[in-house]
Amino acid sequence: MKANTGVLLVNLGTPDSPKVSDVRKYLTQFLNDPRVIDIPWLLRKILVNLIIVPFRASKSAAIYRKLWTKDGSPLLLFGEELKEKVQAELGEDVHVEFAMRYQNPSLDSVLERMRKMNFAKIVVLPLYPQYASSSTGSTIQRVMEIVSKWWVIPEVSIINQFHDDEQYIDAVVERAKQYNMDDYEHVLFSYHGLPERQVDKVYNNGLCNDRDCTHESTRENQFCYKAACYATTRAIVEKLNIPADKHSVAFQSRLDEKWITPFSDEVVADLGKKGMKKILVFSPAFVADCLETTIEIGDEYQEIFEEHGGEKVQLVESLNTYPMWVKAASDLIRKRL
Repeated sequence: MKANTGVLLVNLGTPDSPKVSDVRKYLTQFLNDPRVIDIPWLLRKILVNLIIVPFRASKSAAIYRKLWTKDGSPLLLFGEELKEKVQAELGEDVHVEFAMRYQNPSLDSVLERMRKMNFAKIVVLPLYPQYASSSTGSTIQRVMEIVSKWWVIPEVSIINQFHDDEQYIDAVVERAKQYNMDDYEHVLFSYHGLPERQVDKVYNNGLCNDRDCTHESTRENQFCYKAACYATTRAIVEKLNIPADKHSVAFQSRLDEKWITPFSDEVVADLGKKGMKKILVFSPAFVADCLETTIEIGDEYQEIFEEHGGEKVQLVESLNTYPMWVKAASDLIRKRL
């Protein structure tokens, strides 16, 4: 084997199948992560294992069945295909692997395979453009927990966010150019939501709302998820010349009212009430289409929009294995080789 450097791509996770039992297993592992639901241990166990999972597993399984393809989970399929294309881009000097933070292919099994390959260096790329403790932070922590138990620990380089990488932005922009911006009355940038308390924890003093995270990127807010989302939007908007009064930012998938606002579903409803008929929706927090993009935006927001007088919610597909994204991801890794 020529490669002396390993590359590990990591995405969040997916059930092994849309069966209720597999969805229950996935939700149990995911929601019991203290970085995901950051409340005291006992309260989290009661909330997740006795309330959320028992009542949510069946409903979530029905949604996953709508998402599933004949070949399996789109998130897994796109991840495996991205691995192969990045491998082809980087060549035989490195060996590329793909894992999920939750469920399979598990970090434990993939990193054990990499340990046996005896690499001098491992580059880890969590596939989340904007840093969040519940996604990037959790992935990095788990990788470090596993590798720290190895007798021989290689050099490890971690890419903890890339929302400001110009090639990533250019890939999103080119992906969107299949749609004529003039055909849509409004462009919505919808990011996965987080509890407000999680972005507040980024700061040593005060709250996120004490800062102007919607308009500027600073050293202090460089790891604030909300600030990163707005920075991503500004970069895309600038390249596509979208007028200020024609776009907005919102956050989806909330569990309660104490999450980052505004909420995407409410914004979509309001746009319909204002008489808009066609809107274009970006979801730049996801590099691969999944339940939150295909189903939540593509189906559920379409229904909400129609209920309030709108006609068409057009989702800008995620980067998936778009050639410019393959090149961007590969170049992010090259910089660490």
